Amino acid sequence: MLRDSKPTEPLSPQPMIKLGNGLILLNLLDIILVIVILLLPSSVLRIVLVIPFLLFFPGYAMLVAVFPGKTEIGGVERVTLSVVLSAIIVALTGLILNFSPWGIRLAPVLNSIVLIVFITSMIAWFRQRKLTKDERIDINFYRPRPNWANLVKMKVFTLVLVTAIIGALGILVYFAVTPPAGETFTEFYILGQQGKSGDYPDHLKAGEEGRVRVGIKNHEKTNVNYSIKILAGNNLSAVIGPVSLLDEQTWEEEVGFLFTVAGEDQKVGFLLFKEGQVEPYKELHLWVDVTE
Repeated sequence: MLRDSKPTEPLSPQPMIKLGNGLILLNLLDIILVIVILLLPSSVLRIVLVIPFLLFFPGYAMLVAVFPGKTEIGGVERVTLSVVLSAIIVALTGLILNFSPWGIRLAPVLNSIVLIVFITSMIAWFRQRKLTKDERIDINFYRPRPNWANLVKMKVFTLVLVTAIIGALGILVYFAVTPPAGETFTEFYILGQQGKSGDYPDHLKAGEEGRVRVGIKNHEKTNVNYSIKILAGNNLSAVIGPVSLLDEQTWEEEVGFLFTVAGEDQKVGFLLFKEGQVEPYKELHLWVDVTE
């Protein structure tokens, strides 16, 4: 005899890996990255860790701090926004460091990102303490089941994400192998006769020649012809040049000046001109007491 049977409910899949909100793992990986960079500066592991460190960690930690509940934002959206937000955070960090005394170097960038991840992780931890266990973000990896709709969605998302990462890496590689032109300028400086700054003649007698070393270094990204005029008070004491320098070439030479009239705090002017310019490109001064 046949008996009616109720359809059995499918068993809920059990998570294979439980990560909680994942922030502890992020901070552990940050510590590992710092150790790897310090001990193995050219290792493959460093490259593997740097990619998520820059393109995921800071954005994810900040998103958990802003949206600590798992129902506030979907998983796919959280991952996508983490990548976008990470790019923004890294760019803003680089911009701030560029105008700071530390500059855009490995150590300041590394320390800044690690600090951002740690601070936002602490904020997220305090905010999640106010939520119940069921409301908190809970990252679990389950045994995959065939679901063609989700499979197609994940493949499209993965393709977009991989394309974004490859594009970002391509930009990083381009700027690494093609450094920007940077600012163009000329170094113009005065040294004492011993080649040290501060060792300048500040007391002379009228008619006694004072001597210093004048230097020029060309950072103009092109060849430049310079000339120098030395003024003792309002009188032209010497003209030097033309001095033709290639890019990154340095010229340094000892020059002299003298005063014929006694007086305190008399000005010695060193005027640097570029070829074809009427106004001085740069100007330096010394002050000298001249006695009889």
